[in-house]
Amino acid sequence: MRKLSKKVCLLGDFSVGKTSLIRRFVERRFDERYLSTIGVKVDRRVMQLETSGGDVALTLMLWDLAGGPDAGPVVPSYYRGASGAVIACDLTRYETLSGVAKYAKGFLATNPKARLVIAANKVDLVEERRMTDDELAAVSSAIDAPFFLTSAKTGEQVESMFQQLGAFVVAK
Repeated sequence: MRKLSKKVCLLGDFSVGKTSLIRRFVERRFDERYLSTIGVKVDRRVMQLETSGGDVALTLMLWDLAGGPDAGPVVPSYYRGASGAVIACDLTRYETLSGVAKYAKGFLATNPKARLVIAANKVDLVEERRMTDDELAAVSSAIDAPFFLTSAKTGEQVESMFQQLGAFVVAK
């Protein structure tokens, strides 16, 4: 079995659920408490992937970056060497969708060959949802990244999303 290690970044506005998505993926749990990430936090998880070239043990180094429009000039240095990124938006806050393309552009300026996926998070909050699949599909198409309707709380589509990103970065 081949062993690989790849750096991926989680990007998005404040409070879209980046840290919760990582916690769900790495620790398989959810915590209701909101803790704002300051700077960067790195977690990892080894996942098994079946590829046409054989099985791969992929270690994803998950860089959880502080969100927001004023993250600062140091942010591109955090992007260096990343093979992919999850760009998260909050389905209950329409304004977070406009940031997806902005984060993609900034990230791809540093890593033009990296692959992206979109986590449209908080799908469990059905009544509070403020964006449609069609709106997500338009952004998804514009940045060439599939979107996943995720819930860090229930775990819905979190594993699938990271599996897809893992397949992307291994194939790269």
